[in-house]
Amino acid sequence: MADALDAILAARLSKQVLAPLGKKLAPKNLEAAYALQLRVAKATGAFPPAGFKIGATTKVMQDYLGLSGPAAGFVPPGTPQASGAKFRFADFLGVGVECEVAVRLGRDVPAGPTTARKIEAAVQDVMAAIEIVEKRYGDLKELGTPTLVADQVFHAGGVLARPPKDWRQIDLGAMRGEMFIDGASRGGGHGRDLLGHPMEALAWLADSGGAHAFGGLKKGQVVWLGSVIPPLWLDGPCHVEARFEGLGSAELTFS
Repeated sequence: MADALDAILAARLSKQVLAPLGKKLAPKNLEAAYALQLRVAKATGAFPPAGFKIGATTKVMQDYLGLSGPAAGFVPPGTPQASGAKFRFADFLGVGVECEVAVRLGRDVPAGPTTARKIEAAVQDVMAAIEIVEKRYGDLKELGTPTLVADQVFHAGGVLARPPKDWRQIDLGAMRGEMFIDGASRGGGHGRDLLGHPMEALAWLADSGGAHAFGGLKKGQVVWLGSVIPPLWLDGPCHVEARFEGLGSAELTFS
């Protein structure tokens, strides 16, 4: 009988909505979810990952996804692309975008408790970013949070802006980010919306089930720290820009 890994891989291959896995197959809790997520990474050639994404760092997103707190997902190698990248709209299933802050690590961070101040010392770059997400689920309550986590919490790709050289001079908590679709503003927020500060979000990740399952965070990995707005689900080809004070803009185009 097919197991949960087979079901997730089959849904991705066929570009179909992932159906609820049922009581026998679905991971029972977050620990099982991250173990299954690791199996997905290994089965798809994404281990070790290029980095991680954090979903639901804001209360708005937690309510939207039916989560009690943040959730982590791995980022496959080859996924992070430079700002200005172009994508085919038809290649995605129910595609959306998020207005994000991302970091690149300058050294390893072992899995376990840490503080925002300590983990900031491990950060090499801070960047404006866009995460591409896919609405590849039906009823989230029926699907269940553990299955959502096992399937990388909507992750489908993303782009990174060129990092500024003096990011440590920026008040990352106070800076505002804003998302534009074809030049029209679609909302914004601040760095403090990410668990109080972007580095607080990164500290959360270091002790998350994802970090423990994948053996910690590694030098060179990129982390999407979360969106300052809810996802914007797109109707068709368009130009997308995420603009952050001090960090510049990340842009992409769907054709």
